[in-house]
Amino acid sequence: MNKELIKNADACYRLAEQKAAQYYQSLYEQVMQKTYVPILTEDIQFWKHNHIHHSFVSFFSRGKRKAGSRDYHNYIQWLNCTGKLDSYLDRSISYIFLRDLGKALDSPDTQTRVRRVVDSLKTHLTHSTATDRRGKTEMFSMAGVYRKAQKEGIESAMIWVMDKLKTVSSNIPKGMDAEQAQRKLIKIMAGVIMHVVDEMGDDISPEERSQKLDEAIRLGYFYGLTYPFIDDLLDAKILSEKEKRQYADLIRTTLITGSVPELGEWTGKNSDLIRYIHSELRDAFEYMKAYQRPETRKKFYEQSYVFFHSQEVDRVKDLSNANYTNEELYIPIILKSSSSRLIVRSVISASWDEGFDNRTFFYGIYNQLADDFADMFDDMKDGAVTPYTYYMKYHDKRPDLINPFELYWTVISHLIHNVYHSDTKTCEVILDRAINGLKRFKERMGIKKYNEVMALFAPENPDFNHVIKKMVQKADDVDFFDKLLRDHMLTILKNERKEREDFLDTIETVRNQINSILHISKADDVSLMNESIIDAANYSLEGDGKRLRPIMTWVMGVDIYGLESSAIVPLLRSLEYMHTASLIFDDLPSQDNASIRRGRQTLHQVYSIAIAELTGLFLTQKATYEQASLDQFDAKSVLNLIQYSAQMTEDMCKGQAMDLDSKGKQLTLEQLNMRSFYKTGIAFEASLIMPAILAQANELEMEALKKFARHAGIAFQIKDDLLDVEGDLNVLGKPIGKDAENNNKTFVSILGADGARKAMWEHYCLAMEAMQEMPRKITFLKHLLNYIVNRDH
Repeated sequence: MNKELIKNADACYRLAEQKAAQYYQSLYEQVMQKTYVPILTEDIQFWKHNHIHHSFVSFFSRGKRKAGSRDYHNYIQWLNCTGKLDSYLDRSISYIFLRDLGKALDSPDTQTRVRRVVDSLKTHLTHSTATDRRGKTEMFSMAGVYRKAQKEGIESAMIWVMDKLKTVSSNIPKGMDAEQAQRKLIKIMAGVIMHVVDEMGDDISPEERSQKLDEAIRLGYFYGLTYPFIDDLLDAKILSEKEKRQYADLIRTTLITGSVPELGEWTGKNSDLIRYIHSELRDAFEYMKAYQRPETRKKFYEQSYVFFHSQEVDRVKDLSNANYTNEELYIPIILKSSSSRLIVRSVISASWDEGFDNRTFFYGIYNQLADDFADMFDDMKDGAVTPYTYYMKYHDKRPDLINPFELYWTVISHLIHNVYHSDTKTCEVILDRAINGLKRFKERMGIKKYNEVMALFAPENPDFNHVIKKMVQKADDVDFFDKLLRDHMLTILKNERKEREDFLDTIETVRNQINSILHISKADDVSLMNESIIDAANYSLEGDGKRLRPIMTWVMGVDIYGLESSAIVPLLRSLEYMHTASLIFDDLPSQDNASIRRGRQTLHQVYSIAIAELTGLFLTQKATYEQASLDQFDAKSVLNLIQYSAQMTEDMCKGQAMDLDSKGKQLTLEQLNMRSFYKTGIAFEASLIMPAILAQANELEMEALKKFARHAGIAFQIKDDLLDVEGDLNVLGKPIGKDAENNNKTFVSILGADGARKAMWEHYCLAMEAMQEMPRKITFLKHLLNYIVNRDH
């Protein structure tokens, strides 16, 4: 590497280090002189009047029992019913403007913007919680997010980032927290978007707003990648020490030279992971670099280098080393905590703002000390050096060590009175946050552990220590919306992961069961039947099919309607026989002329066209025979089912005829939707409606299921069209490009790949919204939809 570049990078870091050292020295003097104690004591005495409610207040609100702050919907409803929602949102949004946007809360412009956000958010929250039934309204659902993106005209960016987040999540190695990685990424994206929106003027056109939001989503994702794939990865015990050095050198070289070096040879068990990460981070760096204006690019490199290097300085510390000075403990923290937020404005290429830079620089350590306090036991378990873990281990041997909890309160005092000029609103919000952090810690760790911690880290002044303990014990109304969102998001992500795992387990288990019942046995007397038809049928049935349709029927029948699994076995067979027959016909030379199906040669190539045609007919009749064998159900219901099945088979034939007739012709989108429904949606509908018929479900429920199936089927067909263009032969089990070869009009050929993806997500949303009309919550269908749009085969 160029020595001059290294020299410049070192000089840049030393300059930042000097500024951090001056800030540390100022804080050190305040700690030593205890100047923060009388000032903050007075602040807290004034503050507590709004946060300690006496018994007569509790008496009048006794009927409105407080919901747990981690119960998202009920807590919002409780706040609204008790008249606390306005103040709750005001302090929450004010804090976000203070922390994330680096604003001064005494600014009239900031106050106006906070009020505007609070009013808008209150309207959204009260509406969404009022209309919520059994979790139907979910702000973190993919359908909900996509609907919001449509309103802003940024569907393409949202589709892109949802695909990216899915891929990142699947590549987070064991030993790292996938949900936390997703949460951090989403949080950072939100932060970048907030900064971009903050930079927009009120007179911006809708087109320009959409463009800037599109860019912000991509910038936020790319910047956010640095957390799971640099910071968290280097902190985790995933890479060997040699790999960590090699990887850190690669990052350092990138930031110093402005170019991502080639990965080169990388041996060991993590080579695939590193290759994926290198590719993603290279794309991220190039996108962010290209977005920079020439006048902001240098600042971007410098701040990024300071951030990374200060993390590295901290990361190599060893808890067994008893000789770190206070400066060595705190200066890197000041640097990394401030530069991580300062970078955001250079990432979006914003103009320099002296007030933002100063406030953000001084503010960073407050957030870091709060986070380190909350995580101290996890950090101690991992052997990480933080001010708290180091003090816990060496406080009785090192009287020179600063108590980090005292420094924390010193920083709070310094921020309120030296940085934010004793602004009343700022004092209120910061003290709310500090007490809330301690209350959450106490709740999470338990009273005994909390008291042990407070005894260890208690400030030397007993009166001030008493004031803090009293506030934590008695103060109310200090919760924050971002914490509620964080808990809610983590709960959703963990539940989603568990539900997805259960869904995949169900798919695999039921698929194996279905595979075991499909084989058609030969009759003892085969004189009247050519055995090759049964052999041909079994050949087609033995292919590696997804079995989605009978799986849907099994789940609906057994899990939702409570039917006996053994009783619906004939129905499961019939659905797969009908589906396999349709594929045999579909593959014929007179139709799609396919050579590979389910990873093997198509039936007409192995046997003959005539046998394939007869086998398709044979399986269709076999399906009817199986349906007539449903002898454990009401005869009228079975007859209704057979009639319905016959009608669906007719409609599928019409759909295939429409498909053949459309070759080489221009189609409207409505014609394409209709053809897709007849080809795919009807089979999905049958899979849901047939068990409903046997269970004698009501008409309203069946109509909701039909609507769901229609849109799910069209989404499925669009995904098939996309896979035919973008898929992998080895994964798909059939050649790609067959639609173009056969001159078939598809969603991709009519709308283009980007338009087809938007259409797929539109039908995804419509299917999800149809689920809201169902009288029961069917989690399986939600994950089936997610599988449909996210599958690779």
